[in-house]
Amino acid sequence: MALSYKARRRWALFILVIGLPLYIVVAVNVIALFDRPPLWVELAVYVILGVVWAFPLKAVFRGVGQPDPDAPPEER
Repeated sequence: MALSYKARRRWALFILVIGLPLYIVVAVNVIALFDRPPLWVELAVYVILGVVWAFPLKAVFRGVGQPDPDAPPEER
């Protein structure tokens, strides 16, 4: 079942305000469990983790910035 436009907007907002900061905290804490790697390895891990979170959520964010396609057209 596909999400409605309003549901996708709500989920996108929830993900950006709540989920992404939690993801960042978890990523930093997981890296901190190990001995600190060289700077370039640490940077590469953070860049990869910074991109990877978006792929499974791409469907939620697609078209959120566009006008509601289900809204009735405005009368002029």
